[in-house]
Amino acid sequence: MANTRRAKSISRSRTAPGKVVHKIKVTLRGSRPPIWRRLEVPSGTTLQQVHHLIQAAFGWEGYHMWAFETPQDRYGVADRELGIRSAASKRLDEVAPSVGDKLGYTYDFGDDWEHDILVEAVADAEPGIAYPRCLTGRRACPPEDCGGMWGYEYLIEILTDPDHEEHDDRLEWLGLDTADQFDPAAFDLAQVNSALSGFTAILIEN
Repeated sequence: MANTRRAKSISRSRTAPGKVVHKIKVTLRGSRPPIWRRLEVPSGTTLQQVHHLIQAAFGWEGYHMWAFETPQDRYGVADRELGIRSAASKRLDEVAPSVGDKLGYTYDFGDDWEHDILVEAVADAEPGIAYPRCLTGRRACPPEDCGGMWGYEYLIEILTDPDHEEHDDRLEWLGLDTADQFDPAAFDLAQVNSALSGFTAILIEN
C-alpha cells in the first residue's frame, strides 16, 4: 500500500544514494485520457534499469529501440550516429536529482511512444519496503506496433465498432476473440508490481 505521509526532502550529501528513493510519474505523452504510472525507484538506479522498469510497469514488450532525453544528453543503447550515449553510464539521481526535474523517454523510434517523466519526490527509503514499486496508475498500455498514439486511437475506434470493415482483422491481429477482451481503461496494480518483482530489493531492513 502506498504510504500517504508526505515524503521529506533528502540531501544527497548526507544520505547514500542506495538508501534514497525517487518518486516519479511516467505519462505517455499525448494520451487522452492520460495513461500513466507512479513509481518509487532507488535513486541510484541507472537509466538502463529505469528503461526496464518502465517497460515492465507499462507492459511494453521491449524489442524496439529507445532513448532518454535529459538536460545533459541522450542515453540509450550507445549509438554514435544517432548521438545516443550508454544509458548504463548514468544514474537517475545524476540526470534528475531534484523534485520537479523532468526527463523524456521514447520507446520505438517508428511509432514514437514518448513518455514524460516527472520527479515528484526524493525521500528516504522506508524500512522493510522492496523497491522499485508502483504506487498507482491509470489505463492500459497500448498494444505494440499499433502506429503510435494516433494509431492507438484509431484501433480503439475500430474495436468499438463491430461493423467496421477492419474489425475482424484487428481482433485477429491482437489475438482476441471479442473486442471486450481488451479494455483500454484497465489498470491492475498487483499485476504491475508482479512484473516489477524481479527487479526489487529491500534497501533498509526492519
